[in-house]
Amino acid sequence: MPKKKKFKLPSPNDRQALLSERRNMKMAESAHAYVRGSTSKFYEWLDGIEGHTLPEGPAIWICGDCHTGNLGPIANADGRVEIQIRDLDQTVIGNPAHDIIRLGLSLATAARGSDLPGVTTARMMEAVAQGYEHAFDRSSHRSVRDTKPEEVRVMMKEAVRRTWQQLAIERIEDIEPSIPLGKRFWPLDKTERIEIDTLFRQREIADIATALRKDADEENVTVIDAAYWVKGCSSLGRLRYAVLLDIDGGAVEGDDLCLIDIKEGVKAAAPRYSDADVSKRMPRDNAERIVEGARHLTPWLGERMRSARLNDRSVVIRELLPQDMKLTVEQLTQEEAIKAASYLAMVVGKAHARQMDAAQRRAWVSELRRAKSKSLDAPSWLWKSIVELVSSHEAGYLEHCRRYALGSAS
Repeated sequence: MPKKKKFKLPSPNDRQALLSERRNMKMAESAHAYVRGSTSKFYEWLDGIEGHTLPEGPAIWICGDCHTGNLGPIANADGRVEIQIRDLDQTVIGNPAHDIIRLGLSLATAARGSDLPGVTTARMMEAVAQGYEHAFDRSSHRSVRDTKPEEVRVMMKEAVRRTWQQLAIERIEDIEPSIPLGKRFWPLDKTERIEIDTLFRQREIADIATALRKDADEENVTVIDAAYWVKGCSSLGRLRYAVLLDIDGGAVEGDDLCLIDIKEGVKAAAPRYSDADVSKRMPRDNAERIVEGARHLTPWLGERMRSARLNDRSVVIRELLPQDMKLTVEQLTQEEAIKAASYLAMVVGKAHARQMDAAQRRAWVSELRRAKSKSLDAPSWLWKSIVELVSSHEAGYLEHCRRYALGSAS
Protein backbone atom coordinates (compact mmCIF):
# COMPACT_ATOMS: atom_id res chain seq x y z
CA MET A 1 0.00 0.00 0.00
CA PRO A 2 1.58 3.34 -1.02
CA LYS A 3 2.43 5.76 1.77
CA LYS A 4 0.22 8.78 2.16
CA LYS A 5 2.00 11.90 0.97
CA LYS A 6 2.80 14.21 3.86
CA PHE A 7 1.30 17.68 3.57
CA LYS A 8 3.96 20.37 3.27
CA LEU A 9 3.10 23.43 5.32
CA PRO A 10 3.23 26.54 3.13
CA SER A 11 5.08 29.67 4.11
CA PRO A 12 3.08 32.89 4.54
CA ASN A 13 4.48 34.12 1.22
CA ASP A 14 2.99 31.13 -0.63
CA ARG A 15 -0.51 31.39 0.83
CA GLN A 16 -2.32 33.48 -1.77
CA ALA A 17 -1.70 31.25 -4.79
CA LEU A 18 -2.60 28.09 -2.85
CA LEU A 19 -5.76 29.64 -1.40
CA SER A 20 -6.91 30.83 -4.83
CA GLU A 21 -6.42 27.35 -6.27
CA ARG A 22 -8.27 25.75 -3.35
CA ARG A 23 -11.18 28.18 -3.69
CA ASN A 24 -11.56 27.43 -7.39
CA MET A 25 -11.53 23.67 -6.73
CA LYS A 26 -14.11 23.95 -3.94
CA MET A 27 -16.42 25.91 -6.22
CA ALA A 28 -16.08 23.16 -8.84
CA GLU A 29 -17.34 20.46 -6.45
CA SER A 30 -21.02 21.10 -7.22
CA ALA A 31 -23.39 23.71 -8.65
CA HIS A 32 -24.55 24.43 -5.09
CA ALA A 33 -20.95 25.06 -3.98
CA TYR A 34 -20.50 27.34 -6.99
CA VAL A 35 -23.51 29.41 -5.90
CA ARG A 36 -21.99 29.80 -2.41
CA GLY A 37 -18.71 31.07 -3.82
CA SER A 38 -20.00 33.40 -6.56
CA THR A 39 -21.69 36.28 -4.74
CA SER A 40 -20.33 38.99 -7.03
CA LYS A 41 -21.48 37.08 -10.13
CA PHE A 42 -24.93 36.68 -8.59
CA TYR A 43 -25.37 40.45 -8.53
CA GLU A 44 -23.87 40.85 -12.02
CA TRP A 45 -26.34 38.31 -13.41
CA LEU A 46 -29.23 39.74 -11.41
CA ASP A 47 -28.51 43.20 -12.77
CA GLY A 48 -28.28 41.86 -16.31
CA ILE A 49 -31.63 40.07 -16.48
CA GLU A 50 -33.53 41.60 -19.40
CA GLY A 51 -36.66 43.47 -18.39
CA HIS A 52 -35.92 42.69 -14.77
CA THR A 53 -37.84 44.76 -12.22
CA LEU A 54 -37.73 44.04 -8.50
CA PRO A 55 -39.91 45.51 -5.80
CA GLU A 56 -38.13 48.28 -3.91
CA GLY A 57 -38.25 47.37 -0.24
CA PRO A 58 -37.58 49.68 2.71
CA ALA A 59 -33.95 50.60 3.46
CA ILE A 60 -32.93 47.97 6.02
CA TRP A 61 -29.86 45.88 6.74
CA ILE A 62 -29.86 42.78 4.52
CA CYS A 63 -27.56 39.73 4.59
CA GLY A 64 -26.45 40.33 1.01
CA ASP A 65 -25.30 36.70 0.63
CA CYS A 66 -28.36 34.84 1.88
CA HIS A 67 -27.66 31.27 0.76
CA THR A 68 -28.55 28.25 2.91
CA GLY A 69 -24.99 27.76 4.19
CA ASN A 70 -25.11 31.20 5.78
CA LEU A 71 -27.99 30.20 8.03
CA GLY A 72 -27.74 27.92 11.04
CA PRO A 73 -27.99 27.55 14.83
CA ILE A 74 -26.71 30.55 16.82
CA ALA A 75 -26.48 30.76 20.63
CA ASN A 76 -26.90 33.83 22.83
CA ALA A 77 -25.34 34.72 26.19
CA ASP A 78 -28.05 32.79 28.05
CA GLY A 79 -27.47 29.58 26.12
CA ARG A 80 -30.63 29.77 23.99
CA VAL A 81 -30.29 28.51 20.43
CA GLU A 82 -32.16 29.59 17.29
CA ILE A 83 -31.67 29.30 13.53
CA GLN A 84 -30.50 32.70 12.34
CA ILE A 85 -28.31 34.34 9.69
CA ARG A 86 -24.73 33.44 10.65
CA ASP A 87 -22.50 35.13 8.05
CA LEU A 88 -22.74 38.88 7.44
CA ASP A 89 -19.70 39.59 5.26
CA GLN A 90 -21.89 41.06 2.50
CA THR A 91 -24.34 42.92 4.73
CA VAL A 92 -25.43 46.38 3.58
CA ILE A 93 -28.43 48.67 3.90
CA GLY A 94 -30.20 47.62 0.73
CA ASN A 95 -33.21 46.02 -0.90
CA PRO A 96 -34.59 43.05 1.10
CA ALA A 97 -35.77 41.49 -2.17
CA HIS A 98 -32.13 40.60 -2.87
CA ASP A 99 -32.03 38.28 0.17
CA ILE A 100 -35.23 36.53 -0.93
CA ILE A 101 -33.87 35.88 -4.43
CA ARG A 102 -30.45 34.76 -3.17
CA LEU A 103 -32.09 32.27 -0.79
CA GLY A 104 -34.41 31.08 -3.56
CA LEU A 105 -31.48 30.47 -5.91
CA SER A 106 -29.59 28.52 -3.24
CA LEU A 107 -32.63 26.34 -2.54
CA ALA A 108 -33.26 25.80 -6.25
CA THR A 109 -29.69 24.57 -6.87
CA ALA A 110 -29.95 22.31 -3.79
CA ALA A 111 -33.14 20.83 -5.29
CA ARG A 112 -31.37 20.19 -8.59
CA GLY A 113 -28.49 18.57 -6.71
CA SER A 114 -31.05 16.26 -5.06
CA ASP A 115 -32.48 15.28 -8.50
CA LEU A 116 -35.88 16.72 -7.62
CA PRO A 117 -38.24 17.54 -10.51
CA GLY A 118 -38.78 21.09 -11.72
CA VAL A 119 -42.26 21.20 -10.25
CA THR A 120 -40.69 20.84 -6.79
CA THR A 121 -38.59 23.93 -7.43
CA ALA A 122 -41.77 25.81 -8.35
CA ARG A 123 -43.44 24.67 -5.12
CA MET A 124 -40.33 25.66 -3.17
CA MET A 125 -40.56 29.19 -4.52
CA GLU A 126 -44.18 29.30 -3.41
CA ALA A 127 -43.01 28.16 0.01
CA VAL A 128 -40.31 30.84 0.07
CA ALA A 129 -42.91 33.54 -0.61
CA GLN A 130 -45.34 32.14 1.97
CA GLY A 131 -42.71 31.57 4.67
CA TYR A 132 -41.23 35.02 4.24
CA GLU A 133 -44.62 36.72 4.43
CA HIS A 134 -45.54 34.64 7.49
CA ALA A 135 -42.72 36.35 9.41
CA PHE A 136 -44.55 39.66 9.01
CA ASP A 137 -47.88 38.34 10.30
CA ARG A 138 -47.91 39.54 13.92
CA SER A 139 -51.46 38.20 14.43
CA SER A 140 -50.32 34.62 13.86
CA HIS A 141 -49.40 32.62 16.97
CA ARG A 142 -48.38 29.45 15.20
CA SER A 143 -45.49 27.79 17.03
CA VAL A 144 -42.18 28.06 15.22
CA ARG A 145 -41.37 24.61 16.61
CA ASP A 146 -44.20 23.13 14.52
CA THR A 147 -42.86 24.63 11.28
CA LYS A 148 -39.28 23.33 11.53
CA PRO A 149 -38.40 20.62 9.00
CA GLU A 150 -37.04 17.41 10.53
CA GLU A 151 -33.46 18.12 9.42
CA VAL A 152 -33.54 21.46 11.25
CA ARG A 153 -35.05 19.91 14.39
CA VAL A 154 -32.29 17.30 14.54
CA MET A 155 -29.61 19.95 14.10
CA MET A 156 -31.17 22.14 16.82
CA LYS A 157 -31.15 19.25 19.30
CA GLU A 158 -27.53 18.51 18.44
CA ALA A 159 -26.58 22.18 18.83
CA VAL A 160 -28.15 22.45 22.28
CA ARG A 161 -26.23 19.38 23.51
CA ARG A 162 -22.85 20.29 22.06
CA THR A 163 -19.87 20.86 24.33
CA TRP A 164 -16.63 22.79 23.98
CA GLN A 165 -14.79 19.48 23.43
CA GLN A 166 -16.98 18.75 20.40
CA LEU A 167 -16.32 22.24 19.06
CA ALA A 168 -12.58 21.75 19.47
CA ILE A 169 -12.58 18.36 17.75
CA GLU A 170 -14.69 19.67 14.86
CA ARG A 171 -12.92 22.99 14.33
CA ILE A 172 -9.31 22.29 15.38
CA GLU A 173 -9.32 18.47 15.43
CA ASP A 174 -7.90 18.41 18.95
CA ILE A 175 -8.91 19.14 22.56
CA GLU A 176 -5.40 19.94 23.70
CA PRO A 177 -4.64 23.65 24.30
CA SER A 178 -2.96 24.15 20.91
CA ILE A 179 -3.87 24.45 17.23
CA PRO A 180 -2.44 21.55 15.17
CA LEU A 181 -0.81 22.70 11.93
CA GLY A 182 -1.77 20.88 8.75
CA LYS A 183 -4.13 21.27 5.78
CA ARG A 184 -6.60 23.41 7.76
CA PHE A 185 -4.18 25.49 9.84
CA TRP A 186 -1.02 27.07 8.49
CA PRO A 187 1.87 28.73 10.35
CA LEU A 188 2.02 32.47 11.01
CA ASP A 189 5.01 34.71 10.52
CA LYS A 190 6.44 36.50 13.54
CA THR A 191 4.75 39.81 12.73
CA GLU A 192 1.31 38.19 12.55
CA ARG A 193 1.75 36.47 15.91
CA ILE A 194 2.95 39.66 17.59
CA GLU A 195 0.01 41.65 16.18
CA ILE A 196 -2.49 39.03 17.38
CA ASP A 197 -0.97 39.00 20.87
CA THR A 198 -1.11 42.80 20.95
CA LEU A 199 -4.71 42.82 19.74
CA PHE A 200 -5.99 40.78 22.69
CA ARG A 201 -4.25 43.04 25.20
CA GLN A 202 -6.90 45.62 24.34
CA ARG A 203 -9.71 45.39 26.88
CA GLU A 204 -12.46 46.03 24.33
CA ILE A 205 -11.21 43.07 22.27
CA ALA A 206 -10.44 40.76 25.20
CA ASP A 207 -13.95 41.25 26.55
CA ILE A 208 -15.26 39.13 23.65
CA ALA A 209 -13.94 36.14 25.57
CA THR A 210 -15.20 37.30 28.97
CA ALA A 211 -18.64 38.68 28.06
CA LEU A 212 -20.29 35.25 28.17
CA ARG A 213 -18.51 34.09 31.32
CA LYS A 214 -19.26 35.17 34.87
CA ASP A 215 -16.41 36.48 37.04
CA ALA A 216 -14.03 36.54 34.05
CA ASP A 217 -11.52 39.38 33.78
CA GLU A 218 -10.16 40.83 30.53
CA GLU A 219 -6.73 41.24 32.16
CA ASN A 220 -6.37 37.45 32.51
CA VAL A 221 -7.04 36.74 28.82
CA THR A 222 -3.92 35.47 27.04
CA VAL A 223 -3.25 34.00 23.60
CA ILE A 224 -2.25 30.34 23.86
CA ASP A 225 -1.90 29.65 20.14
CA ALA A 226 -2.83 31.09 16.75
CA ALA A 227 -2.71 29.97 13.13
CA TYR A 228 -3.82 30.97 9.66
CA TRP A 229 -7.21 29.31 9.09
CA VAL A 230 -7.99 27.79 5.69
CA LYS A 231 -11.75 28.01 5.93
CA GLY A 232 -14.87 28.77 3.93
CA CYS A 233 -15.21 29.22 0.19
CA SER A 234 -15.85 32.83 -0.75
CA SER A 235 -13.52 33.94 2.09
CA LEU A 236 -10.53 31.90 0.87
CA GLY A 237 -7.78 34.37 0.04
CA ARG A 238 -8.68 36.89 2.73
CA LEU A 239 -6.96 37.14 6.08
CA ARG A 240 -8.40 34.42 8.33
CA TYR A 241 -7.02 33.37 11.70
CA ALA A 242 -7.96 30.92 14.44
CA VAL A 243 -6.93 32.05 17.92
CA LEU A 244 -7.05 29.95 21.07
CA LEU A 245 -7.39 32.01 24.25
CA ASP A 246 -6.91 31.14 27.90
CA ILE A 247 -9.51 32.96 29.99
CA ASP A 248 -8.21 32.57 33.54
CA GLY A 249 -4.54 31.66 33.23
CA GLY A 250 -5.17 27.96 33.95
CA ALA A 251 -5.19 26.67 30.37
CA VAL A 252 -7.39 23.71 31.24
CA GLU A 253 -10.28 23.11 28.84
CA GLY A 254 -13.93 23.91 28.23
CA ASP A 255 -14.96 27.20 29.82
CA ASP A 256 -11.32 28.05 30.52
CA LEU A 257 -10.57 28.14 26.78
CA CYS A 258 -12.04 30.21 24.00
CA LEU A 259 -11.80 29.76 20.20
CA ILE A 260 -11.77 33.01 18.24
CA ASP A 261 -12.33 33.51 14.52
CA ILE A 262 -10.66 36.56 12.94
CA LYS A 263 -11.76 37.33 9.38
CA GLU A 264 -10.88 40.16 7.06
CA GLY A 265 -13.74 42.48 6.20
CA VAL A 266 -13.78 43.38 2.51
CA LYS A 267 -15.97 45.53 0.31
CA ALA A 268 -19.46 44.10 -0.15
CA ALA A 269 -20.60 43.05 -3.62
CA ALA A 270 -24.24 43.49 -2.61
CA PRO A 271 -25.65 46.81 -3.92
CA ARG A 272 -26.60 49.33 -1.26
CA TYR A 273 -29.17 52.06 -1.34
CA SER A 274 -27.56 55.39 -2.24
CA ASP A 275 -29.81 57.63 -0.15
CA ALA A 276 -27.89 60.21 1.94
CA ASP A 277 -29.55 59.04 5.16
CA VAL A 278 -28.47 55.45 4.43
CA SER A 279 -24.87 56.59 3.93
CA LYS A 280 -24.86 58.16 7.38
CA ARG A 281 -26.14 54.96 8.98
CA MET A 282 -23.72 52.58 7.26
CA PRO A 283 -20.07 52.66 8.46
CA ARG A 284 -17.39 53.17 5.81
CA ASP A 285 -15.03 50.67 7.47
CA ASN A 286 -15.88 47.17 6.22
CA ALA A 287 -15.48 45.40 9.56
CA GLU A 288 -17.57 48.03 11.35
CA ARG A 289 -20.21 47.62 8.63
CA ILE A 290 -20.33 43.85 9.19
CA VAL A 291 -20.63 44.17 12.97
CA GLU A 292 -23.34 46.82 12.67
CA GLY A 293 -25.28 44.69 10.20
CA ALA A 294 -25.05 41.70 12.54
CA ARG A 295 -26.46 43.74 15.41
CA HIS A 296 -29.57 44.47 13.34
CA LEU A 297 -30.03 41.14 11.54
CA THR A 298 -28.70 38.67 14.13
CA PRO A 299 -28.40 40.41 17.52
CA TRP A 300 -27.26 37.21 19.26
CA LEU A 301 -24.27 37.07 16.95
CA GLY A 302 -23.70 40.82 16.83
CA GLU A 303 -23.16 40.98 20.61
CA ARG A 304 -20.29 38.48 20.20
CA MET A 305 -18.47 40.41 17.46
CA ARG A 306 -15.98 43.27 17.39
CA SER A 307 -14.21 45.20 14.62
CA ALA A 308 -10.50 46.02 14.71
CA ARG A 309 -7.37 46.60 12.62
CA LEU A 310 -4.81 43.83 12.08
CA ASN A 311 -1.87 43.93 9.66
CA ASP A 312 -3.28 47.32 8.64
CA ARG A 313 -6.48 45.63 7.46
CA SER A 314 -10.03 45.79 8.72
CA VAL A 315 -11.01 42.56 10.53
CA VAL A 316 -14.04 41.11 12.30
CA ILE A 317 -13.44 39.19 15.52
CA ARG A 318 -15.96 36.75 16.98
CA GLU A 319 -16.00 33.96 19.51
CA LEU A 320 -17.13 30.57 18.23
CA LEU A 321 -19.52 28.73 20.54
CA PRO A 322 -20.25 24.97 20.44
CA GLN A 323 -23.83 25.73 19.39
CA ASP A 324 -22.79 27.67 16.27
CA MET A 325 -23.26 25.29 13.36
CA LYS A 326 -23.56 25.48 9.60
CA LEU A 327 -26.88 24.35 8.15
CA THR A 328 -26.28 21.88 5.34
CA VAL A 329 -28.99 21.45 2.72
CA GLU A 330 -27.71 18.83 0.30
CA GLN A 331 -29.87 15.73 -0.31
CA LEU A 332 -33.56 16.54 0.12
CA THR A 333 -36.86 14.77 -0.46
CA GLN A 334 -39.68 16.74 -2.07
CA GLU A 335 -41.48 17.23 1.25
CA GLU A 336 -38.29 18.24 3.09
CA ALA A 337 -37.34 20.70 0.34
CA ILE A 338 -40.67 22.55 0.54
CA LYS A 339 -40.64 22.66 4.34
CA ALA A 340 -37.02 23.87 4.39
CA ALA A 341 -37.82 26.60 1.87
CA SER A 342 -40.72 27.90 3.94
CA TYR A 343 -38.89 27.76 7.26
CA LEU A 344 -35.63 29.36 6.11
CA ALA A 345 -37.51 32.12 4.32
CA MET A 346 -39.37 32.79 7.57
CA VAL A 347 -36.04 33.07 9.42
CA VAL A 348 -34.86 35.68 6.91
CA GLY A 349 -38.22 37.44 7.06
CA LYS A 350 -37.98 37.79 10.83
CA ALA A 351 -34.51 39.33 10.53
CA HIS A 352 -35.97 41.87 8.09
CA ALA A 353 -39.26 42.50 9.90
CA ARG A 354 -37.64 43.41 13.23
CA GLN A 355 -36.10 46.44 11.49
CA MET A 356 -39.42 47.81 10.15
CA ASP A 357 -42.25 49.65 11.81
CA ALA A 358 -45.88 48.52 11.38
CA ALA A 359 -46.55 50.76 8.36
CA GLN A 360 -43.39 49.60 6.58
CA ARG A 361 -44.25 45.95 7.21
CA ARG A 362 -47.75 46.34 5.75
CA ALA A 363 -46.49 48.21 2.69
CA TRP A 364 -43.68 45.72 2.05
CA VAL A 365 -45.95 42.66 2.26
CA SER A 366 -48.41 44.34 -0.10
CA GLU A 367 -45.57 45.00 -2.54
CA LEU A 368 -44.35 41.40 -2.28
CA ARG A 369 -47.76 40.01 -3.20
CA ARG A 370 -48.09 41.91 -6.44
CA ALA A 371 -47.98 40.10 -9.79
CA LYS A 372 -48.89 36.64 -8.52
CA SER A 373 -50.12 34.37 -11.30
CA LYS A 374 -53.07 31.99 -11.24
CA SER A 375 -50.79 28.99 -11.81
CA LEU A 376 -48.11 29.82 -9.20
CA ASP A 377 -48.58 31.25 -5.72
CA ALA A 378 -45.32 33.20 -5.88
CA PRO A 379 -44.63 36.68 -7.32
CA SER A 380 -43.65 36.66 -10.99
CA TRP A 381 -40.55 38.77 -10.24
CA LEU A 382 -39.29 36.04 -7.89
CA TRP A 383 -40.00 33.16 -10.25
CA LYS A 384 -38.52 34.91 -13.28
CA SER A 385 -35.38 35.80 -11.30
CA ILE A 386 -34.89 32.20 -10.14
CA VAL A 387 -35.43 30.70 -13.61
CA GLU A 388 -32.94 33.04 -15.28
CA LEU A 389 -30.39 32.90 -12.44
CA VAL A 390 -30.42 29.08 -12.32
CA SER A 391 -29.72 29.07 -16.06
CA SER A 392 -26.91 31.63 -15.71
CA HIS A 393 -25.33 29.82 -12.77
CA GLU A 394 -25.46 26.45 -14.55
CA ALA A 395 -23.56 27.93 -17.49
CA GLY A 396 -21.14 29.73 -15.18
CA TYR A 397 -20.55 26.57 -13.15
CA LEU A 398 -19.77 24.43 -16.19
CA GLU A 399 -17.37 27.05 -17.54
CA HIS A 400 -15.72 27.31 -14.10
CA CYS A 401 -15.19 23.53 -14.08
CA ARG A 402 -13.66 23.64 -17.55
CA ARG A 403 -11.25 26.41 -16.57
CA TYR A 404 -10.17 25.22 -13.12
CA ALA A 405 -10.98 21.55 -12.59
CA LEU A 406 -10.56 19.83 -15.97
CA GLY A 407 -6.76 19.67 -15.77
CA SER A 408 -6.80 18.43 -12.17
CA ALA A 409 -9.27 15.64 -12.96
CA SER A 410 -7.26 14.24 -15.86
